[in-house]
Amino acid sequence: MIRVLLADDQVLVRDGFRALIDRETDLSVVAEAADGIEAVQLVRAHRPDVVLMDIRMPNIDGLTATRHVLALPEPPKVLVLTTFDRNEWVYEALRAGASGFLLKDVRGSQLTDAIRTVAAGEALLSPTITRRLIADLVARRPAPGPRPAPVELTAREAEVLRLVAAGHSNAEIAEQLFISHSTVKTHVTRLLTKLDLRDRVQAVVYAYETGFVRPPA
Repeated sequence: MIRVLLADDQVLVRDGFRALIDRETDLSVVAEAADGIEAVQLVRAHRPDVVLMDIRMPNIDGLTATRHVLALPEPPKVLVLTTFDRNEWVYEALRAGASGFLLKDVRGSQLTDAIRTVAAGEALLSPTITRRLIADLVARRPAPGPRPAPVELTAREAEVLRLVAAGHSNAEIAEQLFISHSTVKTHVTRLLTKLDLRDRVQAVVYAYETGFVRPPA
């Protein structure tokens, strides 16, 4: 059973999410928070697997709460949900360590699938969000060109990192490189370990911030 904590200051929104989640046999809402401070407290008390975190909340916002939650021992995965899609919020949510970012207008099935995805350790990073992240990184610090591949990465790991940075899923990477899905997962795990990164979201941020991957013109 995947245990979920809802953090949103609107009761109707939490009720809607709870209704969607609790009808799934493998998902369960274990607590609800109305602000960022309460979210951190309830994470400590209930130890959920996934937190659905709104950005705009009283006391402390969802981005700050995400940083506090992920600093806890054995933290849950955080899936950021908001009605706003400002580039800087997408960027900051991912930099804070969130495992995914969704707008609240997603379909119910997309939301529940997203919870399963991040609970399984696969960050939810669609090509659309990747393009937003890249655009924001380009605007913040234009890169003159790609840097050499880190020496600690093998040629295949560097190739996988470039595809991850482009927003491709493991299945898509496997198809492009003509290798198995399990082999892709192994390469991703190894490169994350070598680069001391939490997940593929951080890998995308790393790839563009360091200039390892050239942003598109």
